[in-house]
Amino acid sequence: MTTPRKLGFGCMRLPLTDPEDFAKVDMAQVEKMVDTFLEHGFTYFDTAYMYHEFQSEKIVRAALVERHDRSAFTLATKLPTMFLKTEGDQERIFAEQLEKCGVDYFDYYLLHNLNVANYRKVCRFDSFAFAARMKAEGKIRHVGFSFHDSAELLDEILTAHPETEFVQLQINYMDWENESIQSRRCYETARRHGKPVVVMEPVKGGTLARLPEEAEQRFRAVRPELSPASWAIRYAAGLDGVMMVLSGMSTMEQLSDNISYMQHFEPLNAEERAAVEDAVGIINRSIAVPCTACRYCVDGCPKQIAIPEYFALYNNAEQSLNKGFSVQTVYYANLAQTHGRASDCIGCRKCEKSCPQHLPIVEHLRQVAARFDKEE
Repeated sequence: MTTPRKLGFGCMRLPLTDPEDFAKVDMAQVEKMVDTFLEHGFTYFDTAYMYHEFQSEKIVRAALVERHDRSAFTLATKLPTMFLKTEGDQERIFAEQLEKCGVDYFDYYLLHNLNVANYRKVCRFDSFAFAARMKAEGKIRHVGFSFHDSAELLDEILTAHPETEFVQLQINYMDWENESIQSRRCYETARRHGKPVVVMEPVKGGTLARLPEEAEQRFRAVRPELSPASWAIRYAAGLDGVMMVLSGMSTMEQLSDNISYMQHFEPLNAEERAAVEDAVGIINRSIAVPCTACRYCVDGCPKQIAIPEYFALYNNAEQSLNKGFSVQTVYYANLAQTHGRASDCIGCRKCEKSCPQHLPIVEHLRQVAARFDKEE
């Protein structure tokens, strides 16, 4: 698998004519962005079955496939594992995706959003074998999966399916040591299995494009000409084994900015890495719940609530520019399968008595419940 440049066009946050309706995409602007992206030597486009109210694959067909030679681009889409209900769903959906995208094959095809629940479905429907059959028939060039769960589960899946050719992971400098998302641990697991990595959410849904002023100043002191988003994308792209970094670009300005530093990509140097470490500390000081994840609160919780993990996810969601559905909800749902939900809290306050930070944990759990239980 070779790709000429590491910036991929994520088709999940395309420009809209109505900011409240994700099905109303600004096609004229999308076409201009697609053309500009290709003109600068970038070729990788990533879409999925349900993006933009199930319209993204059709948009890709109209803006990309029908307007450019098939050899000029590489296209990735995903089998929606969360929608598999009965035998035959995989075949039906895959045929629909080929038709919606207007192609005879996909360069990259992923089993979408593998986590504890979806992996059970993948095992039930033997989705890896299905993808292998489609590859043998020439309808898929490379098979992988996107992943939102623990490093332990990732290791289990890659051990069971060494035929996997690449893994798509959420990686950014804020999630690198996050104990719920486990960016570093998942990355290291993928690399230990020798798998190339495609990075998603390098800018955390836009969170790392708009930073606290102190963090921006830290970056400007080193590279005043670079945008905050550039630091996040270059951080991810510089990791060993990363074959592609996806950016969900919503405007021509964002596209132009990404091209400006990714056309001739340079990894972060030592001074820049130090600036990123400082920025992480600055951003963490601005978070909603200043939990240090010491885990003293967990012992003795009668409902076995994953308190520090939920707080980490809540902080990520609150920092996001996108205040609608966030990927943190996926991680919350994963944890809620084996732990109590935030809404299960009975207010006994045993956790608060154990907290060295003296946090009002019960009140924070109510906030978490209002955010994630409502979204689910």
